[in-house]
Amino acid sequence: MIEVKTPDELQAMRAAGLVVARTLAAVRTAAKPGVSTAELDELAEQTIRDAGAVPSFKGYHGFPASICASVNEQIVHGIPAKTQVLADGDIISVDCGAILDGWHGDSAVTLAIGAVSDADLALSAATEAAMWAGIEAVRAGGRLTDISYAVQSAAERAGRDDGVEYGMIVEYGGHGIGRQMHMDPFLPNIGKPGKGPRLKAGMALAIEPMLTGGGGETRELDDGWTVVTADGSRAAHWEHTVAITEEGPWVLTAPEDA
Repeated sequence: MIEVKTPDELQAMRAAGLVVARTLAAVRTAAKPGVSTAELDELAEQTIRDAGAVPSFKGYHGFPASICASVNEQIVHGIPAKTQVLADGDIISVDCGAILDGWHGDSAVTLAIGAVSDADLALSAATEAAMWAGIEAVRAGGRLTDISYAVQSAAERAGRDDGVEYGMIVEYGGHGIGRQMHMDPFLPNIGKPGKGPRLKAGMALAIEPMLTGGGGETRELDDGWTVVTADGSRAAHWEHTVAITEEGPWVLTAPEDA
């Protein structure tokens, strides 16, 4: 079962999404060489709470921070730390969630720190393009795996254009979202089209591809959270929360002026 929201409930989710968008904008401005991921986490939590919202991630299944801050070979669920200081040439994926009036917003961006290699910029751009392709496939009357197929196809197309075979992370993917951060269905980032539940107006999904510059195999660190590439290659992660409407996809976590 995929929860169907009323128009008013989607508006409430949009308000939560705007909190996330503003928080990621603040983190983007602050993320520079010499800044620790713990400092970014403190900024994110303050921004969320100043908006009258609550961080979705803090305490979620015991997660200790308000953002996931995944640097370089870290793919997802990186724990912010004072000892993790950003350096010139790093890339960092920042995943952020906020709860406002009981409704969740969830979004992620990959940021370049200082002068980043062309390969890493291309990796991030390919991942973002795959996310937007998935968003374009969020259509009432379609099927869930139409989104999966769009994400996979865009990632493969970007790889051909860039002359790189990007690794696709298949253990992690998108999800339903609403009064809970993670709801049914799980949304794979690969798959054939035309399968899975039929999409209806009022549903909300988080679309979130993760690509690597190498293979798709992963391992989890001893902290029980941080997922890294098995081969040490760098990774990128992009995500938006999207509502299905009769007029097409509505990106609930887009910035206010987007």
